Amino acid sequence: MNNALCIVPVAPLRKEPRHEAEMTSQLLFGEAVELLANHGDWVELLCLYDGYTGYCMRNQLVEVEEGIALLDQVPLVNTWSGVMLVNDVPMHVPFGSAVPGLQNGETVWNDQWIKSSSKLVMEGAYVFDEESLLQVAFSFLNTSYLWGGRSVFGVDCSGFTQNLMRFFGKKLPRDAANQAMVGEDIGFLQEARCGDLAFFDNEDGKIIHVGLLLNDHEIVHAAGKVRIDHIDGAGIIHRRTGERSHRLRTIKRL
Repeated sequence: MNNALCIVPVAPLRKEPRHEAEMTSQLLFGEAVELLANHGDWVELLCLYDGYTGYCMRNQLVEVEEGIALLDQVPLVNTWSGVMLVNDVPMHVPFGSAVPGLQNGETVWNDQWIKSSSKLVMEGAYVFDEESLLQVAFSFLNTSYLWGGRSVFGVDCSGFTQNLMRFFGKKLPRDAANQAMVGEDIGFLQEARCGDLAFFDNEDGKIIHVGLLLNDHEIVHAAGKVRIDHIDGAGIIHRRTGERSHRLRTIKRL
């Protein structure tokens, strides 16, 4: 079998097959991958959701048939941290985790038996409206910033927006620079509305940051932690100190 699912709450995806290597992304519980090459206790893989590649510990995955790995619509955990039974042992899985194949609260992934309360998962996507957007976005508030992070246990800027939009059936690439290539251009901040994404660049013009606009003057983004700050045509203004940080480059609407 060349496909697998993540069988731990959050699995680091590293740049090289060693613990000391940079964590470039993460797999959440239940996310599907294609196995590319073996490296001892490690495996090189491709995340099927966003096309990201990296190295993961083999014992954090369970191999499955291609059919379950390639399911387009899978139930997502819609509580901050839900408790599932994995082979009758409780496991805390983060907001946004996938449970492919779940039927009547149960599924089997090879030798792993998964059981979940129906209250923990959502079928289908949320309606893309302001109320639902705020509900999901605010679930991440005060989550610590973590380079490569994609969960409510630790998240980076693009991991936050990617995971957030997944609840609404809107697929985004993993990195901010690639996310900036998706959607409709919004010419002016004054035309922005809740749910638009704002992107920020460095002195070399490279996109290095992204956040979710709440309106034309507030943004929620991961910087130190997931927080709400002010924004104007020049960029982000720290809500408490008034200090300017990120320089606004472009706004996109999905």
